[in-house]
Amino acid sequence: MFALRHHILIGLFMALALVAPTQASEAEELRKYVDANTQRLVDKLNEERGLYERDPEAFYKSMDEALTDFVDFRRIAARVMGRYARQTTPEQRDEFVAKFKRSLFDSYAQALVNAENFEIQVKEATINPQSDDRASVQMEVISASGNRYPVTYSMYKTAEGKWLMENVIVEGVNIGLAFRDRFGQEMEENRGQIQAVIDGWSDAVESLNLDQEVNQS
Repeated sequence: MFALRHHILIGLFMALALVAPTQASEAEELRKYVDANTQRLVDKLNEERGLYERDPEAFYKSMDEALTDFVDFRRIAARVMGRYARQTTPEQRDEFVAKFKRSLFDSYAQALVNAENFEIQVKEATINPQSDDRASVQMEVISASGNRYPVTYSMYKTAEGKWLMENVIVEGVNIGLAFRDRFGQEMEENRGQIQAVIDGWSDAVESLNLDQEVNQS
């Protein structure tokens, strides 16, 4: 019995020794992947600041193309709608995804374009030990004045093995949750008329004042 238990323990330790490096290497690969995409986006933003003033539509299209293969906007939008998503038609869901992306652009593009030079350092990625298709990536946004702002990307791995971003936490403020709460408020104020909420989503995002909420966190 002792010998059997001994062999079982050795087997467990060997398994852990094999799994741990695998997760560690995958986490580092994920960190590099997020860092490459993040720096590419920052470079693109810096290159095309002038385009925003000349042709906002072209700027939006360029940023959208840069983010499409890294951010799962459809998944994020579905989570923002939450339980109300079941009340929508496929056409309404498509419309909300488009409105959701555009509302982010309209609300925050000007701030990004006018921001002082900033740097983003991707610190580390952590694979969820309970679910290896979920991960979080820690980073810091460093302003020109040296202020540091912690940001966390929530990532998930698709069936094809590709990592996509599904949420962002900025200085402790869960952005996806803040949007979902706002969507619920809008549904109450519009007496459950989901099309009215979709139509007015840009104004709802603008009135959310996430910048103020982040700064107060």
